[in-house]
Amino acid sequence: MAGTRVKARGESVVAERFAVFAECLLTGVWIAVASLGVVTYPAAFAAGARHLRRRTAHEGGGWREFVADFRTALRGGWLAGVAGWAAVAAVWVDVRAARAGIPGGPLVGAVGVVALIGLVVAGLRAAAVWEPGARWRTLLAHAGRRTVLDPAGSFLIVGGLAVVAVSAWFAAPLALPVLGAVAAAALAVEERYRHR
Repeated sequence: MAGTRVKARGESVVAERFAVFAECLLTGVWIAVASLGVVTYPAAFAAGARHLRRRTAHEGGGWREFVADFRTALRGGWLAGVAGWAAVAAVWVDVRAARAGIPGGPLVGAVGVVALIGLVVAGLRAAAVWEPGARWRTLLAHAGRRTVLDPAGSFLIVGGLAVVAVSAWFAAPLALPVLGAVAAAALAVEERYRHR
C-alpha cells in the first residue's frame, strides 16, 4: 500500500544501502522496458525517479505504482520525448556539417553536442522532480535553469550518463540496470540542490 512505511526494524545500514542499490538496478530495467516506445523515455525516467523517492522514504510501492506513474507521466511526457529526438536529429545534422568541412562546422558541431548534453541533463533533472499533475513544459524550464545554476550537480549527472555509456560499451546488457543509477543520481542531485 502506497504511503505506508516498510522499513524493517533492526535493518543494518549496509543492508539498507545494498537494498537501495538493488532497487536502483531493478528500476533501471523497468525504465529500459518502459522506454521501448522510443518517445516514452521521459515518462519512464519520471516514474523510475518517483519509485526511488518512495523507496528511499521507506514507503511502499512496486511495479504497479511504477506503471501507474508511467501512464500518468506519459500524458505530456511523450511530447518531451519527441522534442528530445528532434534535438538529437538537429545535433546529428550539425555534426555531419562539421565533418563535411563547412567553415565554422567544428565549432557549430561542438556547441551542438554540448547543448544536447545540457538538454539531456535538464530532462533528467525534470524527470527527477516530476509529480502527478506537473506540466512537462514547466518542469523542463525550471530544470534548465537548475542545470545552469548548479553546474556541479549537472556534472554529476553527466558522470552517471558516462557510466551508462561505458557499461554499454563493456557489455550492452549492463546499461539497462545502470539506467536506474542515473535516475537515482538525478534524484540525489535535485535533493542536494533543494537543500542548498
